[in-house]
Amino acid sequence: MPCEHFLNQAEKAFVILSLSFFTGGIGVGGEGTNPSGLLPAFAITAIRYFIWVTSGLLLCVRWRNTLITASRDLLIWVLTAIVLASFLWSDYSAQTLFDSREIWQMTLFGLYMASRFSLKEQVKLVAWTLTIGAGLSLLFGIALPGIGKHGADHPGAWKGIYDYKNTLGSLMIIASLSLLLLPIGQRSDRWLKWGGLILAVALIFLSTSRTSLVISLLLLLMIGFYRKFRWQGRRTIVMLNLAGLALGCGVTFLVSNWVDLIVGLGRDPTLSGRTPMWAMTFNLWQERPWLGFGRGAFWADGSKYAFKVGQAIANNFIPPHGHNGFVDLALDVGIIGLGLFLLSFTIAYIRALHRAYESYHFADLFPLAYLTFLAMNNMTESYLIRITNIYWVLFIVVILSVKKGSQAGDRGQT
Repeated sequence: MPCEHFLNQAEKAFVILSLSFFTGGIGVGGEGTNPSGLLPAFAITAIRYFIWVTSGLLLCVRWRNTLITASRDLLIWVLTAIVLASFLWSDYSAQTLFDSREIWQMTLFGLYMASRFSLKEQVKLVAWTLTIGAGLSLLFGIALPGIGKHGADHPGAWKGIYDYKNTLGSLMIIASLSLLLLPIGQRSDRWLKWGGLILAVALIFLSTSRTSLVISLLLLLMIGFYRKFRWQGRRTIVMLNLAGLALGCGVTFLVSNWVDLIVGLGRDPTLSGRTPMWAMTFNLWQERPWLGFGRGAFWADGSKYAFKVGQAIANNFIPPHGHNGFVDLALDVGIIGLGLFLLSFTIAYIRALHRAYESYHFADLFPLAYLTFLAMNNMTESYLIRITNIYWVLFIVVILSVKKGSQAGDRGQT
């Protein structure tokens, strides 16, 4: 029916708009915790609440499916409740409570996307969103380099429509994953797949994000392995191979970062000062190990803890975050919150492994690839629940979708 088709397309457009917002691409020219750039702050706020309200309404309309989807991972809801309640023990309770809207928004939208679309549709929507972002990043990098490129802080490094070069690099990794695993159903899908993939890879190089380059190469090797061993059967052998490869990639990444990779790429073997920062952070974290300091409180403006950590690196330096998603999560909600996340992540990873080796469809590899990326990317960056971001949204989507049955129909094409 024409009306049903229109509503379906409208929802897809809503998802692309929302995902673009979560990447920070809507606020072109914005930086960090200040998302407004070319767009005024009130427009960013209007989009934020439009996404929040619309997601909530659509979840209510399909409430049965919402409840079924939400029940696939109860641990994430316990963790979400702890994060939302963390203002109760935060030294900056008003700010933590106000910023909890970000968790509400990311979680509700992630639940909506997981409950509304199949995994194949999710991969395609992510691919479209980030390909559009890549195209705009190329445009701004060429036509408006004052916005699309860094200045004196990172001369020549591209950031595109996003806030930082590492953000561009990590988002282009997700773009590459979704495009590489995108099923081809129409001729337009083929152009999207290969044209977008070439552009995404080029932007990874232009961002000069060495971490993104290393992770993308490791993930490419992993996907090649998954695709080779994606037949049904021989579960134990394939399971062990996939788990071993994932562990090997993680260990290789850490070891090479510590000595060979960092020195070889021109970075100091303390990860640009991260090692002493993490040591001081760990000492301070022991003051509140169980439930942490409250979301965002440890690194809040005026925090004595952030000041102490900064002094361990350089005078008058105050770090904005811990440069490690797991460290920041432990600071926000303690060992209890971190434990819940790791348990939820592990369960989802095992389910993703099962799905990867039981399916003939390339889109079914996306949960495993994304979870691997998320773990690796958070080793030296903070991309979990810090500020509004697409990484937590996609984590919610993946853990609530991976338990669904694998794709029906044709065996997928490349």
